[in-house]
Amino acid sequence: MRVLIVEDDVEAAQHMADDLAARGIEAALVHDGLQALEPGVGDGAFDVLIVDRMLPGRDGLSVLKALRQRGVETPALFLTAMGAVADRVMGLQAGGDDYVVKPIDSEELAARVQALARRRVRPAAPETTALTCGDLELDRLQRKVRRGGQPIALLPLEYRLLEFLLLSRGQPVTRKMLLEEVWGFRFDPRTNIVETHISRLRAKLSEGGAAPLIHTIRGAGYVIQDV
Repeated sequence: MRVLIVEDDVEAAQHMADDLAARGIEAALVHDGLQALEPGVGDGAFDVLIVDRMLPGRDGLSVLKALRQRGVETPALFLTAMGAVADRVMGLQAGGDDYVVKPIDSEELAARVQALARRRVRPAAPETTALTCGDLELDRLQRKVRRGGQPIALLPLEYRLLEFLLLSRGQPVTRKMLLEEVWGFRFDPRTNIVETHISRLRAKLSEGGAAPLIHTIRGAGYVIQDV
């Protein structure tokens, strides 16, 4: 397993890399945001990205946003001293898959990295390659979404969210289910991250005045259906 550590504190980054190496996890280090965006670095062959928020050159939030816009889906963990709820929300909304406030025990960090890496392992081609709801179609092989024949550009996390909803078409899915299956969380981050992403996904699917497909079921969660 290989991880990329983006951390401007050289000594702390090396200490982290040594702790991970002791647990069989190889780490590469970069110390500023601009370097992380160089070709073959942040978009390189890594299983997990560990990113600090406060970086020279370009901050961690904008680094991860830029990588997500390039289509990089590598799971990312923010490891930072910025621990306010608003900071956590911004990190997760920027494309982070986990958000941890320093300091963190080295054993816990390794466990979180391994958990994120497991999410990256994809099964072989899915049995059902096309998921539909009304005039909405999701192509699981090409990872493309269309509605009424028109393409819809989704961020990687939005795609996973829609895919999970479509796999449960007509059946309510709870907030807890979404946190576990889409975000990989086994805990409640106590933010409105699910609600925020549902709202953004609804807006993208309803562009041009199309009828809404994602519905809220009070006390039960969400359901996607053509009504």
